[in-house]
Amino acid sequence: MSFIVFDLEWNQCPGGKKNSDSRLPFEIIEIGAVRLNDALEPENHFQRLIKPQVYNWIHDSIHEVIHVNYKDLMKGTKFPQAVQEFLDWCGPDPVFFTWGNQDVMELQRNLKYYGMLSMIPGPVTYYDVQKLFSIRYEDGISRRSLEYAIDYFKIQKNHGFHRALADAFYTGKVLKNIEKEYIFPNSSIDVYQNPKSRKEEIYISYPTYTKYISREFPDKERTMRDKEVNSTRCPICGLPARRKMRWFLNNSRIYESVSVCQEHGYIRGKIRIRKTEENKYFAIKTLKNVSEEEAEELREKRESLRRKRHMKVKR
Repeated sequence: MSFIVFDLEWNQCPGGKKNSDSRLPFEIIEIGAVRLNDALEPENHFQRLIKPQVYNWIHDSIHEVIHVNYKDLMKGTKFPQAVQEFLDWCGPDPVFFTWGNQDVMELQRNLKYYGMLSMIPGPVTYYDVQKLFSIRYEDGISRRSLEYAIDYFKIQKNHGFHRALADAFYTGKVLKNIEKEYIFPNSSIDVYQNPKSRKEEIYISYPTYTKYISREFPDKERTMRDKEVNSTRCPICGLPARRKMRWFLNNSRIYESVSVCQEHGYIRGKIRIRKTEENKYFAIKTLKNVSEEEAEELREKRESLRRKRHMKVKR
């Protein structure tokens, strides 16, 4: 097992979204990574510039941020070879760390484009250092920039930001400042490769909530009708909880509910319905214990939404 902090830089269609390849909206043009030891200190690194195969020029907004010369990219390694070298360098059973939740997904999407997705079986468990920073030092919800975290710890800036290897080094330095008891209980799961069958469904307990990721369904309605998807269990004891408020759809297109465990009180449920690239659907459900006041706020929220929808119908 090895701890791998990695960062990706990518390009997008210089001609705008209408000319973009829907299979690859973001083409990876650089991979940077740092291997950490058990003390979370750097011991080796990896870097590759990647020769573009899909977009023949750098998008202006991308060029402003990462300052990569297109002529240098044309001397780079093609993605299939570069990613093979990267994964070989990672070794067996790597534990991935990133800043934010997009790099793991884009790595898989680029792998799929080249027919190489089987190289990283999914769903992929990894650690989002941006989230871990928020859990340890803020409210667990807000998301700060990498440079903000570097400034927070007064870490010396020896390199510019928005280059893959430099950002991987900086992410590792932030990680070093987070105690392990805040890191390893708070893994993230990327569902670009979502569960396909009931056997593959995911149940995971975090320090403050539980998460369930369902198998695929043909449509949203079938997803929400599934008994396991719409069930509620106490995140503490795991026993079925009595429903106090049925699932309702809020303005953020998230289903919410309130249930009660006789021993541990109120439970707030959230269900996000996700659509796959193959036009299938699956659910991500979280259950969290909340106070009576928070449960009442959710009830008032539901009633407010009902009134607004009723007024729209009357008009």
